[in-house]
Amino acid sequence: MDFTLSEEQVLIQDMARQFAADKLRPNAAQWDEEKHFPVAVMREAAALGFAGIYVAEEFGGSALSRLDAALIFEQLSMGCVATAAYLSIHNMASWMIDSYGDAMQRAKYLPQLMSMDLIASYCLTEPGSGSDAAALRTKAVRDGDHYVLNGTKAFISGAGVSDIYVVMVRTGEAGPKGISTLVVEKGTPGLSFGANERKMGWNAQPTAEVVFEDCKVPVQNLLSDEGMGFKIAMSGLDGGRVNIGSCSLGGAAEALALAKEYIQTRSQFGKPIGAFQASQFKIADMATELEASRMMLYRAAAAIDAADPQKGKYAAMAKRFATDMGFKIANDALQLHGGYGYLKDYPLERIVRDLRVHQILEGTNEIMRVIIARHELGQNQDRKL
Repeated sequence: MDFTLSEEQVLIQDMARQFAADKLRPNAAQWDEEKHFPVAVMREAAALGFAGIYVAEEFGGSALSRLDAALIFEQLSMGCVATAAYLSIHNMASWMIDSYGDAMQRAKYLPQLMSMDLIASYCLTEPGSGSDAAALRTKAVRDGDHYVLNGTKAFISGAGVSDIYVVMVRTGEAGPKGISTLVVEKGTPGLSFGANERKMGWNAQPTAEVVFEDCKVPVQNLLSDEGMGFKIAMSGLDGGRVNIGSCSLGGAAEALALAKEYIQTRSQFGKPIGAFQASQFKIADMATELEASRMMLYRAAAAIDAADPQKGKYAAMAKRFATDMGFKIANDALQLHGGYGYLKDYPLERIVRDLRVHQILEGTNEIMRVIIARHELGQNQDRKL
């Protein structure tokens, strides 16, 4: 067991840290305030290989490991949680096309996805099926050399801006065996989008419904075979959970750094508030929770890389713990700032708002407990996320 990063991993980590410092942190507050989706900056990230971190090199991917991805998303999130989280979604959708697409699909989409000339979204959740993903109702009926789609997807990051939508649809029977995956291109007749949701956080990326009304999609856009959609969705979510946990880790690390700096410069009762044991104990707990989260995430990422049979459990454990602790650390950092932490002049309130949703998406933390319990009790089922 070696906890030391390789020389290459240190270089990757440093590159992501520098990009966050130069391109993300200076702009994050403005992007949040203006609800600006920084596509141009994300394309700069893509030029560094951050759009296809674990996509094969054949079409421009970086072919790195899941652990490498965790290192990258942690560093990027120290600059802007919302932007890093969107990059993780784009990576997941691109990986699905790379892993399950045929040669024609991979050649058609991946080169432009790797440069982010094409931006990708992932469409699983529906108004009536969140945690119970296998109950999704968006239907795709075969009609000659097309599928005709009808239904609605909810809470889709990038909706209306993204060029490519990796969509889970029902092509067969009820339950997981009747689900398939289609790639739907923006501009397809019958594809439309709801209004941008007014959200607590993640304002630097759009979120809206994706609506299909007699939307005709070529059969050649089917990823893998009919009935494989639920397997594709679940295989993507293990990595997605580690990615979003890593985004929580980065946001929490930034919050902790800000809190340590603040309590050493803010004075009350004649001395820095960092001289009080109450502040010191809070910092100690925050640092411990951060390091525990980091170790769990790295362990889960390594398990995915090794195709460990327990990878789903490790990913659920890491996601649950890191996103809960990430939010707690950021909230504690805000508390240490007192009233100033509540002001938009300081970054803490934005970090808190951005991290809160991580306890909900990629499977709620309650569902993470269901997954963990099933593994522990020998009752593992792939029914719910």
